[in-house]
Amino acid sequence: MSAGPIGRWVLACRPKTLSAAIAPVLVGSGLAVLDGAGARWVLALLALLAATAIQIAANLFNDAIDFRKGADTAARLGPMRITQSGLATPRQVLGAAGIASLAALALGVPLVAEGGWPIVIIGLVSLAFAYGYTGGPLPLAYLGLGDLFVIGFFGLVAVGGVFYLHTGTWNGNAAVAGLQIGCLAAAILAVNNLRDLESDGRSGRRTLPVRFGTRFGRREIATLSLLPFGLNGWWLGASWMAAMLPLASLPLALALIRAVYREPPGPVYNRLLALAAGQELAFGILLSVGMVL
Repeated sequence: MSAGPIGRWVLACRPKTLSAAIAPVLVGSGLAVLDGAGARWVLALLALLAATAIQIAANLFNDAIDFRKGADTAARLGPMRITQSGLATPRQVLGAAGIASLAALALGVPLVAEGGWPIVIIGLVSLAFAYGYTGGPLPLAYLGLGDLFVIGFFGLVAVGGVFYLHTGTWNGNAAVAGLQIGCLAAAILAVNNLRDLESDGRSGRRTLPVRFGTRFGRREIATLSLLPFGLNGWWLGASWMAAMLPLASLPLALALIRAVYREPPGPVYNRLLALAAGQELAFGILLSVGMVL
């Protein structure tokens, strides 16, 4: 990707990770249709933009803070980070993260007007964790808690929050759909963590692969990729299309698992990151379409 003035900031936003913001909005909106309430597409668009802004803010905070903590060095195996590569200073990147956070707050105003205090809490906590994922006194990524955070906030909270915006309620269907999407979002992080096992260990970043090893990391990716398909049986009583359509994305999950077991952790995992993101987005699109149909 170009390292020009625009290209470097597009790079910093990490477009391949944005499926973690898109899929929950699609699924939460599709679930509202399945529930009989119908989706309110203007709200869905605002939620999508706000979630994307929060995801970008988290990526930018991560870019600057990891560099300051010494986690991103010249030995980095992953895609280039603009702070570590010298394309921007930590102060510039943190400033951009602040702008993305303010954008998320502005986009959230009409969502709060519709959904009230639950949306206020979800938005503020999400922004706090966008920073707290790598920053603050108890950074989740450095404690090995990032995977649970992703399942919770990019799955259960995100899907449930969008569903609540449309319906004013929350139910078990939202929990199951949130868990499905959260697992697939966490699979992206798990691929990233397994790739960086060695460098994370040297920098004190105690991810799950650092704590428990390569075999555990591979098993985690396989579990996170396959569990959503097992949970699809939940939808048989409500919509056979919601249960069956996502199976079309199963080849992506199998390809990811096969590659993770075949390839040792290293730069090749950058390609697998894109595959994991594509897996989540494809599953989310198919599940939401099945719910609508």
